[in-house]
Amino acid sequence: MQLLRKEVSERPTAERALRALGEAVGLSRSTISRRLRRPLVTTEARDMQRRLQLHPVALELRSAGHRPITKELQRRGVTINKKVVLRLMREDNLLCLRRRAFVTTTNSRHQFATYPNLVRALVLTDINQLWVADITYIRLQRQFIYLAAVLDAYSRRCIGWALARYLDARLSLTALQKALQTRRFTAGQLIHHSDRGVQYACHDYVRVLQQHRIRISMSRIGNPYDNAKAERFMRTLKYEEIYLNDYDTFAEVMVSVEHFIEAVYNRKRLHSALGYLPPAEFEASLLLNQP
Repeated sequence: MQLLRKEVSERPTAERALRALGEAVGLSRSTISRRLRRPLVTTEARDMQRRLQLHPVALELRSAGHRPITKELQRRGVTINKKVVLRLMREDNLLCLRRRAFVTTTNSRHQFATYPNLVRALVLTDINQLWVADITYIRLQRQFIYLAAVLDAYSRRCIGWALARYLDARLSLTALQKALQTRRFTAGQLIHHSDRGVQYACHDYVRVLQQHRIRISMSRIGNPYDNAKAERFMRTLKYEEIYLNDYDTFAEVMVSVEHFIEAVYNRKRLHSALGYLPPAEFEASLLLNQP
């Protein structure tokens, strides 16, 4: 079309050949004329419009890669492909930077009983079949604080979490109790999976699981893949929220973590494994598809 514009501008008589040209390319003369009358949009102007649409999403999902950003733009009705998004994010320095890995908080040297891994060959078909749990630390200026979380493995939704200055069974139990208050499940059919840390193997934690007839599963020693979904959530939380902020107080971390989990991760962050839906929307789609 740009070549045709140039031809018409340089040779006005060329407009007489529009019918023949239209027949050659499969367009009517009126279609070609209408397109010629449209104002010419430069690449710079088109990129500026794309940036106006891209920047709010990139700031809202601050550490998302170009693929999730592309999917979110498309969900909002923007016609754009991932190559353009990658180019613009690279030009505007919006690509996220990866930082150091976090230190393990697992202490598996204890006197409590441990349980076999029940999920290695498990195929999930619905929510409330498998919950996964993990603990990580968050560094403040003068101390460490600790976060425990419970996720539904099928929807990736964080269904229970707790933040504390101490690292013991009270922390993991608080996260579990929140999950139990927000979910309904069939007794005997739900598996709870965690590492072999003392916070999950102690009598108080195991007793609560057994009272609710939740089957207990634990990772193998030294295997980082057995609880990958829970560890992936902790990594996402750190890269996309914690590492982007400098915290001075426990209260600051509480506000930040609560906002990320409840408002961003569960309701806005897109997951490729969920067909690029956020966990809450994915769970809602399961209810709509039930017979």
